[in-house]
Amino acid sequence: MWQPVLMISGYFISVLGVAMLFPAALDIFYTGAKWSNFITSSLVAFFIGLSLFLSNRGRITDISLRQAYLLTAISWFSVTLLAAVPFALYGTPFASALFEAASGISTTGASIYADVEALPRSLLLWRSILSGLGGIGIVIFAIAMLPFLGIGGMQIFQRENSDINEKFMPKISYIAKRIIIVYVILLLSCFFSLKMAGLDWFNALCHALSCIATSGFSTKNASVGAFHSASIEWIITLFMFLGALPLTFYHSLLATRNIHSIRSTQVSAFVKVLAVYILTMTIWLTWNGVYDFGTALRQSAFNIVSIVTTTGFVSTDYLQWGMFVTTAFVVFSLTGGCTGSTSGSIKIFRWQVIWAQLKRALITTLEPNRMSPLKVGSVPISSEVASSVYILFIAFGLSLISLTLLISLFGYDFTTSFSAVVATMTNAGPGIVPAIGPAGNYGFFPDAVKYILAFAMLLGRLEVMTVLVIFTKNFWK
Repeated sequence: MWQPVLMISGYFISVLGVAMLFPAALDIFYTGAKWSNFITSSLVAFFIGLSLFLSNRGRITDISLRQAYLLTAISWFSVTLLAAVPFALYGTPFASALFEAASGISTTGASIYADVEALPRSLLLWRSILSGLGGIGIVIFAIAMLPFLGIGGMQIFQRENSDINEKFMPKISYIAKRIIIVYVILLLSCFFSLKMAGLDWFNALCHALSCIATSGFSTKNASVGAFHSASIEWIITLFMFLGALPLTFYHSLLATRNIHSIRSTQVSAFVKVLAVYILTMTIWLTWNGVYDFGTALRQSAFNIVSIVTTTGFVSTDYLQWGMFVTTAFVVFSLTGGCTGSTSGSIKIFRWQVIWAQLKRALITTLEPNRMSPLKVGSVPISSEVASSVYILFIAFGLSLISLTLLISLFGYDFTTSFSAVVATMTNAGPGIVPAIGPAGNYGFFPDAVKYILAFAMLLGRLEVMTVLVIFTKNFWK
C-alpha cells in the first residue's frame, strides 16, 4: 500500500526542493552572500524527496481508494512541514513557521508576521511561490482526485467529463498539462497587467502569484491598499475573479466551444451571487455616507471578490464599515468560488445542490405525489451526488464547531475562536475581529492554537473528508 504513496510524495517534495532555489538565487543576488538558508532548505527537501522517490520507484498501474486518501493527506502535510524550514531558519519559531507555510500551501494568506515589509525579499517570494504551488496543486487534486474519491458531489464532474476524457483529456497527465498552461497564462497576464499599472517586477510577481492562486499574501503591511491605486485594485479584482473560475472551464470553452455544462451553470451562478453581494454592499455604503458611489463600488468589488474567492487581499479595513458588514463578510467567506478553481470554502456548486434540494422540498411538501427531479440548471443530480454534498456540509460544520470549541479552551471568546476557524478552514485569511482582521495578524496566538489553525487550513483545503477518513478505524483494517 505504501510504495506508490511514498514514491509520489517523494516526487512532490523534490519539486518543492527545486522551487526553493528561486528565492535562494534572489537572496544571494540582493545580499551578496555566498550561501542562503534556502539552499540548505532545498538540499534537505531534495534529499528527503529523492530518497523516498528512488527507494519506492516502480511502475504504478493502479491506485486504490485507500492509497488515494493516504497519498493526498501525506503529500500535503509533508510538503507543508518541509516548506516551513526556510521560515524556521530565518529565526521564526517552529509553530509560527508551520502556520505560515500551511497558510501559503493552502492558499489561505493568513500571516503571523506583524511587519511583512521587514522580511527579506527571498522570504516574501517564498510565501508567494508556496501560494502558486498550492493553487495549481489543489486544482489538479480537485479535477483528478476528488471525482475518484466521490467527495462533495465531485462525481458529477467525472461523469460529465467522460466524453471530454475520450476526446481531448484521455489521461490525468494530459489534464494536468492543460491546467498548468491555463494557470501560467493567467499568471503572466496578471503579472504584465500589474507591471503596466505601475508595480515593479518583484511586487507584480508576488501579487500575481497570490492573486491567481487566490491566496492573498502581500508584500505590504496594508496589503493592496498600500499602493493607493484604483487601476491596480481593479486589475487584481478581475484576476481574483478569474482565478475563482474552474480552470478546466477555459480549456473546455476553447476546445469544444460548448458552454452548456455544469461548469458554465456554476459560473453563471457565481457571477450572479457576486453581483448581488457587491451591489448590496455598494448601496449600503453609499446610503450610510461611508463613500461616494464610485468609491463604494470599487471598495465593495475588491474586498467582496477577495473574500468570496477566499483570496484575502484587502484594500482597506472593512471592519470599520459597521456591524452589518462584519456579519456579511462571514457569509461571503462561507460562499466560496467554483469547484475546480484555486478558491477554497464550500463553493458555489454545493450551494446550488442545497438550494435545489430546498426548492424540491418546498414543492413536495405541498404536493407529496408530485415527481420533482433534483437538478442544478438543466443537469440532473443523482441521490449519490446529493448525499455526498450533504455529508460534506455536515463534516464541515462539525469540524467548524469542534475546532472553535478547542480554541476557546485557551481562553479566547466565541467571536475570536469562531472567526479564526472560519477564516482558516475556508482559506479566506482575514477574520472578523480586529486582532486577526484586515489590519491584524495571527502572531499573538500561542503555539498550540497555531498548530490547530494550521491543521484547519489543510483540513478545509483538502475538502475535510479526505483528511477525516484516515482517522477512522475502518481505514486501517
